[in-house]
Amino acid sequence: MLSAPAGAQGPAGQPWDAVFRTLPKPANIEASMKRLSARPHHVGSPYDKDNALWIQTQFKLAGWDTSLETFDVLFPTPRERVVELVAPTRFTAKLEEPPVAEDPTSSQKDEQLPSYNAYSIDGDVSAPLVYVNYGRPEDYDTLDRLGVSVRGSIVIARYGSAWRGIKPKVAAEHGAIGCLIYSDPKDDGYYGEPVFPDGPMRPKDGVQRGSVMDMPLYPGDPLTPGVGATGNATRLAVKDAPTLTKIPVMPLSYADASPLLSAIKGEVAPEDWRGALPITYRIGPGPARVHLKVSFNWDTKTIYDVIAKIPGRTFGDEWIVRGNHHDAWVNGAEDPVSGVSAMLEEARALGELRKQGWAPKRTIVYCAWDGEEPALLGSTEWVETHAADLQRHAVAYLNTDGSGRGFLSLGGSHSLEHFLNDVMRDIADPEAAVSVWKRAQARALSTAKTPDDRAKIRDRADLRIDALGSGSDFSPFLQHAGIASADFSFGGEDADGIYHSVYDDYYFYTHFLDTDFAYERTLAQTLGTAVIRLADADLLPFEFTNLADTVQMYVQQLRDLLKSKQDLVRNRNQDLVDGIFAAVNDPRRPEIAPKPEVVPPAINFAPLENAASALTESARRYNETASAARSKLAGNPQALQAINQKLQQCEQQLLDPAGLPGRGWYKHLLYAPGFYTGYGVKTIPGVREGLEQGQYPQAEAEAARAAAAITRLATFIDSITSDILRVPVKK
Repeated sequence: MLSAPAGAQGPAGQPWDAVFRTLPKPANIEASMKRLSARPHHVGSPYDKDNALWIQTQFKLAGWDTSLETFDVLFPTPRERVVELVAPTRFTAKLEEPPVAEDPTSSQKDEQLPSYNAYSIDGDVSAPLVYVNYGRPEDYDTLDRLGVSVRGSIVIARYGSAWRGIKPKVAAEHGAIGCLIYSDPKDDGYYGEPVFPDGPMRPKDGVQRGSVMDMPLYPGDPLTPGVGATGNATRLAVKDAPTLTKIPVMPLSYADASPLLSAIKGEVAPEDWRGALPITYRIGPGPARVHLKVSFNWDTKTIYDVIAKIPGRTFGDEWIVRGNHHDAWVNGAEDPVSGVSAMLEEARALGELRKQGWAPKRTIVYCAWDGEEPALLGSTEWVETHAADLQRHAVAYLNTDGSGRGFLSLGGSHSLEHFLNDVMRDIADPEAAVSVWKRAQARALSTAKTPDDRAKIRDRADLRIDALGSGSDFSPFLQHAGIASADFSFGGEDADGIYHSVYDDYYFYTHFLDTDFAYERTLAQTLGTAVIRLADADLLPFEFTNLADTVQMYVQQLRDLLKSKQDLVRNRNQDLVDGIFAAVNDPRRPEIAPKPEVVPPAINFAPLENAASALTESARRYNETASAARSKLAGNPQALQAINQKLQQCEQQLLDPAGLPGRGWYKHLLYAPGFYTGYGVKTIPGVREGLEQGQYPQAEAEAARAAAAITRLATFIDSITSDILRVPVKK
């Protein structure tokens, strides 16, 4: 494997990244969290801007060059919210989260954003209520089999299993005229552990705010798709914005949802649809009838991105970009302040490192984004504004968001997988007396489903990292601009049921999450180490054999997916034939027998398989050549810089200017959020979603297009290998 050296030597011969890891202090991270989460700071609030200015000051105090970049974005806030049961009895939802005496900031009612779903359209509708489980496409398949239609109804779905914005999207596609989304106690309430303030789970009146914008089309400002929301940007009319919902939407607590669900009659819900409320879960429709009325202030708000830089001394035109958002739905101690507080401590420690004599070879850019919660606003508008510069200069983007206690969760570009594994191996877990890599491996082994899966984890040199879908600020970097990206967080030891509620605050974090900030310190150590190694590597530590292995796995998954769909239809057809045969002598048989389904056709996967094989060979040749050429490259800075400039453009070879079918903003042909999953990733998405949605001609066309992108990358890697071979050995 091609490994990156630890970096230049610091005091007493220690690598600078090792020196850095001694510097972050939990007390500093806690102090930042306490300050940043002291008041609600949603987009457009006074404390949101105040926090941005304070963050800018902290970067300046640490010796960074800083600036604010502003964008003007559409951010609706609620004007009227009504949810009421009007039949067979009457009940009006409170739609409020009461303060908790033990929790000081939960009482800041005048500054709190009320519970709502951002980017729902205005609406005033009354209709029968239908329960749709999680509101996923497969749940509507179940309803179809049960003979239940939602056309003309208001649906009620529980949070979880799919991103919230998918629920009203699929409901509207099936003819519903309104959507309610509630938090069931089985998913994040009392079913698991005691509720806040006695425990970490959602109390009966707790509500999950959140955006329901159709971000699988595009994230960012709904009115300026593909371009930065600057003062001179051409904007769509609000009525023409395609990412707004088609029906009105409101979130509910389980206290408000329970009377509504109790009033639904009809067929009992399937067992796996039943939550933990003390009721019989039924589907409906009727006799429950609900009135839903919502209206919004469709205002434009200014958002504030904080951009801080340390200039590079050798390869100053190459940028290592690191980010975390600073806005929240309310006080947001866990989401996002835990991430931004760790990032500020990294920045302080990197500033301290400079005082000790360290100067990075590459320019380091730290970004505190605004407006992530509504729609990845700050990062998307910044990337769209600076896309050309980023594609010329950005080496990688490293992201964090909320973080807690336990195991390192890591996703990203697989060209970074080996590099990230090496970083993990050098970070000490604060509890387990092993590296965070070893602890992550132990968790992977304990959760593996089969002995074969466990053997693969043990035998593979590196842990597999997840592919990235969406849900945080890496999305515009990776999927729009083609910048190699990674996303980091710790968790798994702590339960957290107060997501996007008024109770996500300093009191909650210090009582139920990373209470001593030990893992917050570890998060800062991990990200700072990665930043330093990327900034100081002579040859950029991209490695393509893991990527090639992953692509081979994705291609096999596509073959398996098609075969499973073919087998499913064949089995259904056989069951149909068997049923007709058994009914031949039945006088009640229908006059017209049902027709068998069409079996999905064969798909030509040969181009994809050939491209994956070519990438495997190109990766092997590059790895061998680069490993053998380190010394000669170090002695030829001009050639090294030219090779690095090509390496940082490798991820861009997987982009296609036309984008994905029906959503051209997403240009990466290997990773994308699913059209019907939202946050959840779809790999080789054009092909996979074509197969899943039964659009087989599209799947075949997308297989050829994905194969061309993978081949393009293989050819590009071959050109880098050739460039290395041509570099003369200096005598």
